This record gives sequence, C-alpha cells and structure tokens, in this order.
Amino acid sequence: MRALCATDLSAASEAAIENETCLACLGRIGVESIHLVTVVPSNVHAGMPGVNFEKRRTESLARYERVIQRAGFDTESHVVRGTPHRRINGLAETVHADLTVVGSRGQSPLENRLIGSTARNLARTTVVPLLVNRVERGTETPSVVREHLFKRVLFGTDFSENADRAFDAFSYLRHATEEATLVHVASPKDDPDQPREQLEALATQLEQWDIETAIEIRRGDPARELLAVEEAVTPTTILLGARGRSRMRRLLLGSVSEDIVARADANVYLVPPQRTS
Repeated sequence: MRALCATDLSAASEAAIENETCLACLGRIGVESIHLVTVVPSNVHAGMPGVNFEKRRTESLARYERVIQRAGFDTESHVVRGTPHRRINGLAETVHADLTVVGSRGQSPLENRLIGSTARNLARTTVVPLLVNRVERGTETPSVVREHLFKRVLFGTDFSENADRAFDAFSYLRHATEEATLVHVASPKDDPDQPREQLEALATQLEQWDIETAIEIRRGDPARELLAVEEAVTPTTILLGARGRSRMRRLLLGSVSEDIVARADANVYLVPPQRTS
C-alpha cells in the first residue's frame, strides 16, 4: 500500500508524521511507501520578505524523509502549488495512493492550514480513504492525541453501499485493531430488530478476526449520537463512509462526516465511494 502524507511544515504536521507509533500502525495495515506532499498557496512566492520558505521546506521534508525511512518505508517528496485539497487529491491519483493522511491541527508561516476548510474539503472530495490524525491544540510543541491509530475503532453505519465499503476497510485495519464498536443511528420509523440483526452480523465477522466487538443502536441526530458514543468508548479512530445514503436515513452523507472531522477528539478515517470511470 502507498500512503500520501500531507504536511504544511507546522509543528502539528511534524508531530503526526514523525511519531514512531503512528508510523508503526501504518506499517501494520500494509503501508510500504509514503509520499510526502506540501502545497504552497498560490499567493506565496520565493521572493517574499520574512521566512526563507524554500530553505525551510527543503530542510523539513528531508528530515521527515529520514525519519520515515528509518521506520522502514520507501519515501518520495512532492512540492506543489495551488489549492490544497485539489492538489492533494490530484497527487493521490497520480501516485496511486491507497490512503491520504493529514494532521488535524496544522498552522504554518505559509498560512496553509490542514484543518478547517482543507480537511473539510477533503472530507467532501477525497478520492482515496482519508485519515485525519489528531494533534494536540494550543501548544507550541504538540503531540498526537491517540498514537495507536486503529487499536480501538468506532464504526458508524447507515447500511448503505458506501457504509459497507467503509466496513470492508477492516480487511486490512484488522491487523492493527483490537476492539470495535459498531453504531447505527436509527430513524423513528425503523424496525428496531432489523438494525440489531445487521450489526450482529457485522460483529460476528469482526470477532472471527479476534476483534472484541460491541454494538450500539441510537436514535436522534446522527453526528451528535456518534460523538456521544465516542465520548463513552474513547476510540482511537472513527471509521465512516465519506458519503452514503440509505432508505432508512442519510446517516453518513456530506455534512455528518464533515461534522465528525471537525468535532471529534479521535482520529477519523473516511472511505469514499467507489469511483466510476
């Protein structure tokens, strides 16, 4: 597998990229090579006064590459110019990435933020699975919030085709997953027995992989209920379909996954729909 790691060269991005435990987790799910990308905003130019952007960028990327190579990965760096989420998506396609990784609290002198609008835009438009890796807020030397990326997974499903596609990610995440909580947020008109039977069938599959699994059925606002379960079970990562719809309820459609990206404390792993040619 290939991972594309986006960085704005901030302390938060550095914490996400250089954390040995996070790198080990990527290795356990089958990642063998990591492509680093930094996007230079169109309004930033080499001759601008202040920070020597070119020198800092070169030195930072070289340091990141050394750390990643020591962890056993092949690496390659890319510097591109333009709108961050568009260039990140474009490069993910170009290098045939299997997932994209962004740090969740990035801010740099380049004024390029990998949270807020960019992360939300990626949540809407990502062409490959997207891992939003949480980093501490409000500190000059941040650390990642939950190092063991996939150890405890909260999976939200509306039983749509894309939710099923997200569940299929367990085929490789299982190598790093010990516990899972499966959640469905039901509508008032749902048959109470049907979602339980569906969740139990999914739980049986995970338990065959020695993943300790619990199920929850909630009613109410999907994002609010998923966040409530997150608070109760403290997963390391929330797994969702980036876009999904079902006859029962549009659970994971657009704004809900964006809401989770913006508000959750855990890492978030979003799986987009199968692309049609």
